[in-house]
Parts: sequence; structure tokens; C-alpha cells
Amino acid sequence: MLNRMRYTTQFLLSALAEAQFPKPSAREIAFLGRSNVGKSSLLNSLVGEKAAKVSSTPGRTRAINFFALEDEKHRTQMIFADLPGYGYAKISKSISAEWPKFIEPYLAERETLALCVCLVDSNIPPRPPDRQLLEWLSAAGRQFVVVATKTDRLSGNERTRNMAALKRGLEVEDILSVSAKTGAGLRELWARIEESRG
Repeated sequence: MLNRMRYTTQFLLSALAEAQFPKPSAREIAFLGRSNVGKSSLLNSLVGEKAAKVSSTPGRTRAINFFALEDEKHRTQMIFADLPGYGYAKISKSISAEWPKFIEPYLAERETLALCVCLVDSNIPPRPPDRQLLEWLSAAGRQFVVVATKTDRLSGNERTRNMAALKRGLEVEDILSVSAKTGAGLRELWARIEESRG
């Protein structure tokens, strides 16, 4: 049984500025990745309900969306933070220019941020922004796990080949292979999330 069965999910708020972040309380898990990487679908699969809105238009999310994961006594055990996707060409430069004003302070200074889940698409080669993100998180001293999404679209040989290419391109030793569609890899990702304590 997946850990998601232990929690119910409540939407907290959307923040477009550091002043709007919720008061630090439970440990937080941030989800980051390029637009159209399947972030909302993965979040929904993890919690077992449609918490995050899945948009057909990549780059639609502009804010950091916070979701509280509560136990049976309605106590918040952890918070998922869904960050805006990056690298989508059709997003205006004016919007992109606003991102560092609240995203970087969140990633660099948020005291309750325990783990960054960095999503990459298993169907495409690693991109410079993905590697730059991992380098930035390493420099900031943040704990992160790299997760390859949409692996259900690949055959066994393709998956092995693409995962090896991602490891080389991103210069990481370990990447979790997951599929929001089939549920493959979700148990392993939950284990990483539960292990994180900031």
C-alpha cells in the first residue's frame, strides 16, 4: 500500500511573493521541473487525488502552490510545494523575470524545505536548465532527488538507454524511474520523501 493512503490532501494557498509563503511549520517537499514534464500528474498520483490542476498548456502555473498532507486527525504531516515549470519558450520574458524574486528565496532560505524533487522527462535528452538547477541546489546545500517521468512510454531497452544518458548528462549517480500513469516507481519516491527530514 502506498503511503498516500495515510494522508488526505488540502490545498493551502498560491504564493506569488515571498511574503505570501505559509508560515513555516511541517517539513516541505518541493517539486521542480521543466514545463510539460508531468509534474501535476505525478503530484496527483502521489497523493491519490486530483490536488494539482493538470493543464494542457505547458507553463500555465505561475505561482508556488502549497498543499498540506494531513493525517487522520487532520494534523499537517508535511507540505508539498508545486513550483512553476521552467524553460517553456512561450512564457513571456516579463513573467520569467519575476520568478527569481520568489522562487530563489524559497529554495535558498526556506527553513522547512527538506527535499527537492527534480523532475526530468525520460523521453528527451537532458537539457542545460536541468543541469543548472541541480548545480544550483548542490551549491545551496539542498537535498534533492532526480526523478525521470513518463517512463511508461519507453520499452525496457529504451528506458535503460535513456536513464543512462540522463545520468551522464546531469552528472548524477541515481535517478528514480517513475510513471504517473502506471504507478511504477511511486513507492520508491515515497520512501525518499519519508526519509527526508531537512
